[in-house]
Amino acid sequence: MANNIASTANSSIILTPATTTTIIKRQRYNNNSNQIPKLQQHDEDDEEEEEHGCPLLIPGLPDHIAQICLTTINPSILFSVCHSWRRLIYSPSFPPFSSLYAILSPHPPPPPPPPLQPHINHHPTIQFFNFDPISSHWHPLPPPPLHPPLHHLLLRHPSFLSRNLSIQSVSAAGSLVLLAGTTHNLFPALPRPVIFNPRTNSWAFGPNLSTPRRWCAAGACKGAVYVASGIGTHFSVDVARSMEKWDTQKNGSQWEKRTALKDGRFSREAIDAVGWKGRLCMVNVKGDAAKEGVVYDVEEDLWKEMPEGMLAGWRGPVAAMGEEVMFVVDEVKGIMRRYVEEEDSWEEVVEDERLKGAEQISAEGGRVCVVCGGGGGIFVVDVVARPRRIWVVELLEGFEAIAVHVLPRMPITDFSVKV
Repeated sequence: MANNIASTANSSIILTPATTTTIIKRQRYNNNSNQIPKLQQHDEDDEEEEEHGCPLLIPGLPDHIAQICLTTINPSILFSVCHSWRRLIYSPSFPPFSSLYAILSPHPPPPPPPPLQPHINHHPTIQFFNFDPISSHWHPLPPPPLHPPLHHLLLRHPSFLSRNLSIQSVSAAGSLVLLAGTTHNLFPALPRPVIFNPRTNSWAFGPNLSTPRRWCAAGACKGAVYVASGIGTHFSVDVARSMEKWDTQKNGSQWEKRTALKDGRFSREAIDAVGWKGRLCMVNVKGDAAKEGVVYDVEEDLWKEMPEGMLAGWRGPVAAMGEEVMFVVDEVKGIMRRYVEEEDSWEEVVEDERLKGAEQISAEGGRVCVVCGGGGGIFVVDVVARPRRIWVVELLEGFEAIAVHVLPRMPITDFSVKV
Protein backbone atom coordinates (compact mmCIF):
# COMPACT_ATOMS: atom_id res chain seq x y z
CA MET A 1 0.00 0.00 0.00
CA ALA A 2 2.82 2.41 0.82
CA ASN A 3 4.32 1.75 -2.61
CA ASN A 4 0.99 2.57 -4.25
CA ILE A 5 0.87 5.92 -2.47
CA ALA A 6 4.49 6.69 -3.29
CA SER A 7 3.83 6.01 -6.98
CA THR A 8 1.18 8.70 -7.01
CA ALA A 9 3.47 11.21 -5.27
CA ASN A 10 5.33 12.48 -8.31
CA SER A 11 7.50 15.59 -8.46
CA SER A 12 4.43 17.78 -8.05
CA ILE A 13 4.48 19.88 -4.91
CA ILE A 14 1.75 21.39 -2.82
CA LEU A 15 3.80 22.63 0.11
CA THR A 16 7.02 21.62 1.76
CA PRO A 17 6.87 22.48 5.45
CA ALA A 18 10.00 23.13 7.45
CA THR A 19 8.53 21.60 10.57
CA THR A 20 5.92 19.04 11.52
CA THR A 21 3.27 21.72 11.80
CA THR A 22 3.72 24.85 9.72
CA ILE A 23 1.23 27.68 9.48
CA ILE A 24 1.36 29.79 6.33
CA LYS A 25 0.49 33.23 7.65
CA ARG A 26 -2.81 34.82 6.76
CA GLN A 27 -2.73 37.13 3.75
CA ARG A 28 -4.96 40.15 3.46
CA TYR A 29 -6.96 40.54 0.28
CA ASN A 30 -8.94 43.53 -0.87
CA ASN A 31 -12.26 42.26 -2.25
CA ASN A 32 -12.60 45.41 -4.33
CA SER A 33 -9.27 44.97 -6.06
CA ASN A 34 -8.15 42.62 -8.82
CA GLN A 35 -4.51 43.26 -8.08
CA ILE A 36 -2.38 40.16 -7.90
CA PRO A 37 -0.08 40.30 -4.88
CA LYS A 38 3.64 40.13 -5.50
CA LEU A 39 5.11 36.73 -4.85
CA GLN A 40 8.27 38.01 -3.20
CA GLN A 41 10.44 41.06 -3.05
CA HIS A 42 13.34 41.11 -5.45
CA ASP A 43 16.83 41.05 -4.11
CA GLU A 44 19.58 43.27 -5.46
CA ASP A 45 20.77 40.62 -7.89
CA ASP A 46 17.28 40.35 -9.40
CA GLU A 47 17.06 44.11 -9.89
CA GLU A 48 20.45 44.08 -11.56
CA GLU A 49 19.26 41.34 -13.94
CA GLU A 50 16.30 43.47 -14.96
CA GLU A 51 18.53 46.46 -15.67
CA HIS A 52 20.84 44.47 -17.96
CA GLY A 53 18.25 42.23 -19.63
CA CYS A 54 17.64 38.52 -19.17
CA PRO A 55 20.91 36.60 -18.80
CA LEU A 56 21.46 33.02 -19.85
CA LEU A 57 19.81 30.52 -17.53
CA ILE A 58 23.18 28.79 -17.02
CA PRO A 59 26.25 30.64 -18.31
CA GLY A 60 27.98 28.68 -21.07
CA LEU A 61 24.90 26.63 -22.02
CA PRO A 62 22.16 27.37 -24.55
CA ASP A 63 18.88 28.04 -22.76
CA HIS A 64 17.12 24.97 -24.17
CA ILE A 65 19.88 22.74 -22.77
CA ALA A 66 19.92 24.62 -19.48
CA GLN A 67 16.17 24.19 -19.14
CA ILE A 68 16.50 20.42 -19.49
CA CYS A 69 19.01 20.46 -16.64
CA LEU A 70 16.88 22.73 -14.45
CA THR A 71 13.71 20.66 -14.82
CA THR A 72 15.36 17.99 -12.67
CA ILE A 73 15.55 20.39 -9.70
CA ASN A 74 12.72 21.11 -7.28
CA PRO A 75 11.06 24.38 -8.38
CA SER A 76 11.10 25.71 -4.81
CA ILE A 77 14.92 25.65 -4.97
CA LEU A 78 14.99 27.35 -8.37
CA PHE A 79 12.68 30.07 -7.09
CA SER A 80 15.11 31.11 -4.37
CA VAL A 81 18.22 31.37 -6.59
CA CYS A 82 17.62 34.17 -9.11
CA HIS A 83 14.90 36.01 -10.95
CA SER A 84 15.55 34.40 -14.33
CA TRP A 85 14.96 30.98 -12.78
CA ARG A 86 11.78 32.27 -11.17
CA ARG A 87 10.58 33.34 -14.61
CA LEU A 88 11.42 29.90 -15.95
CA ILE A 89 9.39 27.88 -13.44
CA TYR A 90 6.26 29.92 -14.22
CA SER A 91 6.74 29.78 -18.00
CA PRO A 92 4.47 27.61 -20.19
CA SER A 93 7.47 25.54 -21.29
CA PHE A 94 8.44 24.44 -17.76
CA PRO A 95 6.72 21.33 -16.33
CA PRO A 96 3.98 22.74 -14.06
CA PHE A 97 4.05 21.99 -10.36
CA SER A 98 0.83 21.38 -8.48
CA SER A 99 -0.95 24.08 -6.53
CA LEU A 100 -4.21 24.59 -4.68
CA TYR A 101 -7.34 25.96 -6.34
CA ALA A 102 -9.99 26.95 -3.84
CA ILE A 103 -13.59 28.06 -4.01
CA LEU A 104 -13.94 30.58 -1.21
CA SER A 105 -16.90 32.42 0.22
CA PRO A 106 -16.80 35.79 2.02
CA HIS A 107 -17.28 35.31 5.74
CA PRO A 108 -19.85 36.03 6.92
CA PRO A 109 -21.61 35.39 3.60
CA PRO A 110 -23.90 38.04 2.11
CA PRO A 111 -27.57 37.58 3.09
CA PRO A 112 -29.88 35.88 0.59
CA PRO A 113 -31.83 38.28 -1.64
CA PRO A 114 -35.45 39.14 -0.81
CA PRO A 115 -37.77 36.62 -2.50
CA LEU A 116 -39.52 39.28 -4.57
CA GLN A 117 -36.39 41.12 -5.65
CA PRO A 118 -33.71 38.53 -6.48
CA HIS A 119 -32.02 40.77 -9.03
CA ILE A 120 -30.83 43.37 -6.50
CA ASN A 121 -28.18 41.12 -4.91
CA HIS A 122 -24.95 41.36 -6.88
CA HIS A 123 -22.57 40.39 -4.10
CA PRO A 124 -20.63 37.26 -5.08
CA THR A 125 -21.31 34.30 -2.83
CA ILE A 126 -18.17 32.56 -4.07
CA GLN A 127 -14.78 33.61 -5.42
CA PHE A 128 -11.98 31.58 -6.98
CA PHE A 129 -8.35 31.64 -5.88
CA ASN A 130 -5.07 29.84 -6.50
CA PHE A 131 -2.52 29.24 -3.75
CA ASP A 132 1.07 29.18 -5.03
CA PRO A 133 2.97 26.75 -2.80
CA ILE A 134 6.37 28.19 -3.69
CA SER A 135 5.67 31.84 -2.94
CA SER A 136 3.01 31.02 -0.31
CA HIS A 137 0.60 33.57 -1.76
CA TRP A 138 -3.03 33.48 -2.83
CA HIS A 139 -3.94 34.86 -6.26
CA PRO A 140 -7.44 35.54 -7.61
CA LEU A 141 -8.40 33.69 -10.76
CA PRO A 142 -9.67 35.69 -13.74
CA PRO A 143 -13.33 36.65 -13.38
CA PRO A 144 -15.64 33.79 -14.40
CA PRO A 145 -18.16 34.24 -17.25
CA LEU A 146 -21.14 36.48 -16.60
CA HIS A 147 -23.67 33.96 -17.90
CA PRO A 148 -24.74 32.08 -15.95
CA PRO A 149 -24.13 34.66 -13.20
CA LEU A 150 -22.31 32.82 -10.44
CA HIS A 151 -23.31 35.44 -7.85
CA HIS A 152 -26.75 33.78 -7.99
CA LEU A 153 -25.30 30.59 -6.53
CA LEU A 154 -26.68 30.22 -3.03
CA LEU A 155 -24.88 28.77 -0.03
CA ARG A 156 -27.55 29.36 2.60
CA HIS A 157 -31.32 29.72 2.50
CA PRO A 158 -33.86 30.61 5.23
CA SER A 159 -35.67 27.33 4.56
CA PHE A 160 -32.53 25.36 5.51
CA LEU A 161 -31.26 26.91 8.71
CA SER A 162 -29.23 23.89 9.80
CA ARG A 163 -27.42 23.14 6.55
CA ASN A 164 -25.53 24.72 3.69
CA LEU A 165 -26.46 24.41 0.04
CA SER A 166 -23.63 22.77 -1.87
CA ILE A 167 -21.77 24.08 -4.88
CA GLN A 168 -20.53 20.95 -6.62
CA SER A 169 -17.21 20.94 -8.42
CA VAL A 170 -14.71 18.34 -9.60
CA SER A 171 -11.23 18.31 -11.11
CA ALA A 172 -10.96 16.49 -14.44
CA ALA A 173 -8.18 16.35 -17.03
CA GLY A 174 -6.29 19.13 -15.24
CA SER A 175 -9.23 21.56 -15.10
CA LEU A 176 -11.66 22.80 -12.46
CA VAL A 177 -15.27 22.00 -13.40
CA LEU A 178 -18.32 23.54 -11.71
CA LEU A 179 -21.30 21.25 -12.19
CA ALA A 180 -24.18 22.12 -9.90
CA GLY A 181 -25.52 24.69 -7.47
CA THR A 182 -28.74 26.21 -6.22
CA THR A 183 -30.40 29.57 -6.91
CA HIS A 184 -32.44 31.66 -4.46
CA ASN A 185 -35.67 29.95 -5.64
CA LEU A 186 -34.11 26.51 -5.04
CA PHE A 187 -33.71 25.81 -8.76
CA PRO A 188 -30.60 24.36 -10.43
CA ALA A 189 -28.12 27.18 -11.03
CA LEU A 190 -25.97 25.78 -13.84
CA PRO A 191 -27.43 24.65 -17.17
CA ARG A 192 -23.96 23.54 -18.30
CA PRO A 193 -20.53 23.06 -16.71
CA VAL A 194 -18.33 26.10 -16.13
CA ILE A 195 -14.66 25.19 -16.57
CA PHE A 196 -11.38 26.85 -15.57
CA ASN A 197 -8.26 25.65 -17.39
CA PRO A 198 -5.06 26.56 -15.47
CA ARG A 199 -2.85 25.95 -18.52
CA THR A 200 -4.57 28.71 -20.49
CA ASN A 201 -5.66 30.74 -17.44
CA SER A 202 -9.15 31.01 -18.92
CA TRP A 203 -12.78 29.99 -18.42
CA ALA A 204 -14.98 28.05 -20.83
CA PHE A 205 -18.30 26.22 -20.95
CA GLY A 206 -19.11 22.57 -21.35
CA PRO A 207 -22.12 21.18 -23.23
CA ASN A 208 -25.63 21.70 -21.90
CA LEU A 209 -26.92 19.10 -19.48
CA SER A 210 -30.06 17.36 -20.65
CA THR A 211 -31.48 18.17 -17.22
CA PRO A 212 -29.74 20.80 -15.06
CA ARG A 213 -29.79 19.58 -11.48
CA ARG A 214 -28.78 20.15 -7.89
CA TRP A 215 -28.28 17.79 -4.95
CA CYS A 216 -26.77 15.27 -7.33
CA ALA A 217 -23.77 12.95 -7.31
CA ALA A 218 -20.84 14.51 -9.18
CA GLY A 219 -17.48 12.97 -9.97
CA ALA A 220 -14.74 12.35 -12.50
CA CYS A 221 -12.95 9.21 -13.67
CA LYS A 222 -10.38 8.72 -16.46
CA GLY A 223 -10.85 12.25 -17.73
CA ALA A 224 -14.64 12.02 -17.99
CA VAL A 225 -17.15 13.89 -15.82
CA TYR A 226 -20.26 12.21 -14.44
CA VAL A 227 -23.46 13.43 -12.83
CA ALA A 228 -26.04 11.09 -11.35
CA SER A 229 -29.37 11.47 -9.63
CA GLY A 230 -30.32 14.85 -8.17
CA ILE A 231 -33.28 17.18 -8.53
CA GLY A 232 -34.20 19.47 -11.41
CA THR A 233 -36.66 22.34 -11.12
CA HIS A 234 -38.90 19.79 -9.43
CA PHE A 235 -38.48 16.21 -8.26
CA SER A 236 -38.64 13.59 -10.99
CA VAL A 237 -38.03 9.87 -10.55
CA ASP A 238 -36.43 9.75 -14.00
CA VAL A 239 -33.93 12.46 -13.10
CA ALA A 240 -33.31 10.97 -9.63
CA ARG A 241 -32.33 7.66 -11.29
CA SER A 242 -30.44 9.09 -14.27
CA MET A 243 -26.70 9.02 -14.99
CA GLU A 244 -24.86 11.14 -17.57
CA LYS A 245 -21.27 11.20 -18.81
CA TRP A 246 -19.26 13.91 -20.55
CA ASP A 247 -15.84 13.02 -21.97
CA THR A 248 -13.82 16.20 -21.46
CA GLN A 249 -10.95 14.94 -23.63
CA LYS A 250 -12.98 14.63 -26.84
CA ASN A 251 -13.61 17.82 -28.77
CA GLY A 252 -17.28 18.48 -29.35
CA SER A 253 -18.43 15.68 -27.06
CA GLN A 254 -21.89 15.94 -25.50
CA TRP A 255 -23.48 14.45 -22.40
CA GLU A 256 -24.31 10.77 -22.89
CA LYS A 257 -26.93 8.86 -20.95
CA ARG A 258 -25.61 5.86 -19.05
CA THR A 259 -27.26 3.03 -17.16
CA ALA A 260 -29.72 4.41 -14.60
CA LEU A 261 -29.67 3.77 -10.87
CA LYS A 262 -32.19 1.28 -9.54
CA ASP A 263 -33.98 4.00 -7.51
CA GLY A 264 -33.90 7.70 -6.63
CA ARG A 265 -32.38 7.44 -3.15
CA PHE A 266 -29.25 9.34 -4.16
CA SER A 267 -31.05 12.66 -4.62
CA ARG A 268 -31.23 13.54 -0.91
CA GLU A 269 -28.20 15.83 -0.91
CA ALA A 270 -25.11 16.80 -2.88
CA ILE A 271 -22.59 13.96 -2.77
CA ASP A 272 -19.21 13.09 -4.27
CA ALA A 273 -18.81 10.26 -6.76
CA VAL A 274 -15.18 9.30 -6.12
CA GLY A 275 -13.20 8.07 -9.13
CA TRP A 276 -11.17 5.03 -8.11
CA LYS A 277 -9.61 2.27 -10.26
CA GLY A 278 -12.03 2.74 -13.15
CA ARG A 279 -15.03 2.99 -10.86
CA LEU A 280 -17.15 5.67 -9.25
CA CYS A 281 -17.92 5.09 -5.57
CA MET A 282 -20.65 7.00 -3.79
CA VAL A 283 -23.03 6.94 -0.86
CA ASN A 284 -26.44 8.55 -0.55
CA VAL A 285 -25.92 10.42 2.76
CA LYS A 286 -22.97 12.41 4.07
CA GLY A 287 -21.36 12.10 7.45
CA ASP A 288 -21.62 9.40 10.10
CA ALA A 289 -25.28 8.49 9.46
CA ALA A 290 -26.48 5.12 8.18
CA LYS A 291 -26.23 5.09 4.42
CA GLU A 292 -26.41 3.09 1.22
CA GLY A 293 -23.48 2.79 -1.19
CA VAL A 294 -23.05 1.88 -4.83
CA VAL A 295 -20.13 1.47 -7.22
CA TYR A 296 -20.35 2.26 -10.93
CA ASP A 297 -17.97 0.51 -13.37
CA VAL A 298 -17.22 3.09 -16.06
CA GLU A 299 -16.09 0.50 -18.64
CA GLU A 300 -18.91 -1.97 -18.15
CA ASP A 301 -21.54 0.76 -17.60
CA LEU A 302 -22.79 -1.27 -14.66
CA TRP A 303 -23.91 -0.46 -11.10
CA LYS A 304 -22.90 -2.75 -8.23
CA GLU A 305 -23.39 -2.76 -4.47
CA MET A 306 -20.58 -1.13 -2.51
CA PRO A 307 -18.40 -3.62 -0.60
CA GLU A 308 -19.50 -3.91 3.01
CA GLY A 309 -16.20 -2.80 4.54
CA MET A 310 -15.89 0.20 2.23
CA LEU A 311 -19.39 1.34 3.16
CA ALA A 312 -18.84 0.81 6.89
CA GLY A 313 -15.79 3.10 6.92
CA TRP A 314 -17.27 5.86 4.75
CA ARG A 315 -17.72 8.29 7.66
CA GLY A 316 -16.84 11.60 6.07
CA PRO A 317 -15.46 13.13 2.87
CA VAL A 318 -13.54 10.77 0.57
CA ALA A 319 -11.02 11.33 -2.24
CA ALA A 320 -8.76 9.07 -4.30
CA MET A 321 -5.14 9.97 -4.98
CA GLY A 322 -4.39 9.42 -8.65
CA GLU A 323 -7.66 7.44 -8.74
CA GLU A 324 -5.69 4.62 -7.12
CA VAL A 325 -5.56 5.10 -3.32
CA MET A 326 -8.73 6.15 -1.51
CA PHE A 327 -8.74 8.21 1.69
CA VAL A 328 -11.52 9.17 4.10
CA VAL A 329 -11.57 11.61 7.00
CA ASP A 330 -13.87 10.60 9.85
CA GLU A 331 -15.52 13.95 10.46
CA VAL A 332 -16.52 13.03 14.03
CA LYS A 333 -13.28 11.49 15.30
CA GLY A 334 -10.78 13.43 13.17
CA ILE A 335 -9.14 10.24 11.87
CA MET A 336 -7.82 9.91 8.33
CA ARG A 337 -7.89 6.40 6.90
CA ARG A 338 -7.02 4.74 3.59
CA TYR A 339 -8.92 1.92 1.97
CA VAL A 340 -7.25 -1.49 1.70
CA GLU A 341 -9.05 -3.28 -1.13
CA GLU A 342 -7.62 -6.73 -0.42
CA GLU A 343 -9.04 -6.68 3.10
CA ASP A 344 -12.11 -4.53 2.39
CA SER A 345 -11.19 -2.37 5.36
CA TRP A 346 -9.90 1.09 6.23
CA GLU A 347 -6.43 1.52 7.75
CA GLU A 348 -5.68 4.47 10.01
CA VAL A 349 -3.23 7.02 8.59
CA VAL A 350 -3.28 9.79 11.19
CA GLU A 351 -5.52 11.20 13.92
CA ASP A 352 -5.70 14.91 14.63
CA GLU A 353 -8.25 17.03 16.45
CA ARG A 354 -8.08 19.63 13.69
CA LEU A 355 -9.50 17.17 11.16
CA LYS A 356 -12.81 16.99 13.02
CA GLY A 357 -15.61 18.56 11.06
CA ALA A 358 -13.99 17.77 7.69
CA GLU A 359 -16.30 18.75 4.85
CA GLN A 360 -14.31 18.10 1.67
CA ILE A 361 -10.93 16.64 0.73
CA SER A 362 -8.66 16.44 -2.29
CA ALA A 363 -5.71 14.08 -2.74
CA GLU A 364 -2.72 14.39 -5.07
CA GLY A 365 1.06 14.10 -5.04
CA GLY A 366 1.32 12.32 -1.71
CA ARG A 367 -0.71 14.95 0.11
CA VAL A 368 -4.34 15.05 1.22
CA CYS A 369 -5.87 18.52 1.57
CA VAL A 370 -8.75 18.83 4.00
CA VAL A 371 -11.38 21.58 4.21
CA CYS A 372 -12.99 21.80 7.64
CA GLY A 373 -15.95 23.87 8.73
CA GLY A 374 -15.59 27.16 10.56
CA GLY A 375 -13.04 28.82 8.26
CA GLY A 376 -10.04 27.26 9.99
CA GLY A 377 -7.87 27.00 6.90
CA ILE A 378 -6.91 24.08 4.67
CA PHE A 379 -5.10 21.25 6.43
CA VAL A 380 -2.48 19.41 4.38
CA VAL A 381 -1.45 15.89 5.40
CA ASP A 382 1.71 14.34 3.94
CA VAL A 383 0.64 10.69 3.82
CA VAL A 384 4.02 9.51 2.52
CA ALA A 385 6.26 10.98 5.23
CA ARG A 386 7.15 9.06 8.38
CA PRO A 387 6.13 10.36 10.82
CA ARG A 388 3.10 11.97 9.21
CA ARG A 389 3.29 15.70 8.73
CA ILE A 390 0.34 18.10 8.98
CA TRP A 391 0.39 21.79 8.27
CA VAL A 392 -2.11 24.54 7.64
CA VAL A 393 -2.59 26.82 4.67
CA GLU A 394 -4.33 29.84 6.15
CA LEU A 395 -7.17 31.27 4.11
CA LEU A 396 -7.40 34.84 2.94
CA GLU A 397 -8.71 37.04 5.71
CA GLY A 398 -12.49 37.28 5.60
CA PHE A 399 -13.06 34.06 3.64
CA GLU A 400 -14.05 30.47 4.34
CA ALA A 401 -13.34 27.51 2.06
CA ILE A 402 -16.10 25.75 0.17
CA ALA A 403 -13.91 23.32 -1.79
CA VAL A 404 -10.28 22.78 -2.71
CA HIS A 405 -8.73 21.04 -5.73
CA VAL A 406 -5.14 20.24 -6.70
CA LEU A 407 -4.30 21.24 -10.27
CA PRO A 408 -1.26 22.41 -12.28
CA ARG A 409 -0.04 25.92 -11.51
CA MET A 410 -0.99 28.74 -13.85
CA PRO A 411 1.74 30.00 -16.20
CA ILE A 412 2.81 33.62 -15.84
CA THR A 413 3.67 35.38 -19.09
CA ASP A 414 3.08 38.99 -18.03
CA PHE A 415 6.14 39.82 -15.99
CA SER A 416 5.04 43.35 -15.30
CA VAL A 417 3.64 41.48 -12.30
CA LYS A 418 6.87 40.46 -10.63
CA VAL A 419 7.47 36.97 -9.39
